Amino acid sequence: MNPWTEKKTIIITCPKGIAPWLAEEVIALGFPILAEGEAAVETTGTLVDTMRLNLHIRTGHRVLYLLSAFEAENPDGLYAGFRKIAWEGLLHESGAHAYLCVTSTVETPTIKDGRFVNLKAKDAIVDRLAECCGIRPDSGPDRDRAVVHVYWKGSEVRVYLDASGEPLSRRGYRKIPLAAPMQETLAAAIILATGWNGGTSFVNPMCGSGTLAIEAALLAAGRAPGLLRSNYGFAHWKGCDPAAWQKIRAAAHGEKKETAARIIATDINPNAVVAARQNARTAGVENLIEFAVCPFAETPVPERGGVVVLNPPYGERTGEVSRLIGLYREIGDFFKQKCGGCRGYIFTGNMALGKQVGLRTKRRIPFYNSGIECRLLEYELYEGTRRKEADHGREEGGATRPAIQIVWYPPPRGPR
Repeated sequence: MNPWTEKKTIIITCPKGIAPWLAEEVIALGFPILAEGEAAVETTGTLVDTMRLNLHIRTGHRVLYLLSAFEAENPDGLYAGFRKIAWEGLLHESGAHAYLCVTSTVETPTIKDGRFVNLKAKDAIVDRLAECCGIRPDSGPDRDRAVVHVYWKGSEVRVYLDASGEPLSRRGYRKIPLAAPMQETLAAAIILATGWNGGTSFVNPMCGSGTLAIEAALLAAGRAPGLLRSNYGFAHWKGCDPAAWQKIRAAAHGEKKETAARIIATDINPNAVVAARQNARTAGVENLIEFAVCPFAETPVPERGGVVVLNPPYGERTGEVSRLIGLYREIGDFFKQKCGGCRGYIFTGNMALGKQVGLRTKRRIPFYNSGIECRLLEYELYEGTRRKEADHGREEGGATRPAIQIVWYPPPRGPR
């Protein structure tokens, strides 16, 4: 078979809970949905099609092309099945591309350690290449070149070409991540879950390293998230046509669109804003984002109908939760006082803290963040929830808040 021209099953993996939005992306790109799981979507296409999927998918982690499937009851059966595959027509046995990484997902009672499966499959591949070509390529854990993925459940073995290599969440723009940054694919899924498409303002207080704002800018401008990255797994398989890849990239560059959406990102930490601004510059969207150093409650919300998204801490360490109760209550006050007519969102992994916001949720959308079960809480905020200006300027007990100066960084001049 020739994977560059033959259509086979393609699996696109994603973080748990994100599959519905990944499926919408796949359909929008013109691919059918054959199946949808908790953390993956199944479609069909050629290895050439994986180029476009890798370039455009915002919420997926890996694009896997099904190469072969066979039955194996034990490691010897796995080895024999791998030896039958014509790896000499797929893998480079010498030169810069001659490197192999094998990964696996194993659910079979005969295997206790997936690393043994990786080793057995790798041995079969390089033994076949040595027999056919007289050379054994290097192998190891690095996923920056050819990657083979083994899925072994019961007696069924599926062999995939990992067309992504490194996960698609590694866009290439986050040079300064700060502590506990949100993964790019998760940020994109959160934005898609809000239904925001660039037609109104997008406001992101507590922006941290800027991932949510940057993903919003990429979406609003119609920029394929994979354009920032130069290396993918498919480029290291025999038969890859660099001209075809350049044509697909050129088409993606031509799909960019103008946007008038105001995207505002603020943080009380000046270092966070510096990092977010630098990351946005690397992503090529600095001119689309307005940055400010200020407390989240002082973030300007420009218009009715916009989206306001916060990702506050949710107390992963012992003793933190009690200190965060006041913060979540203040977020509720911010929504009521400043965000009337907008849709407000809080992404949190602590529903007990979410209840401290003091507002009724319209939706509670489940997500997972590094194995932590989270919710995207949606609030429909009405104009009538604003408090009187006299109350806005006072703390509980009647003490007046001191004035807070906002340090504002408008986007550079130039076409939006």
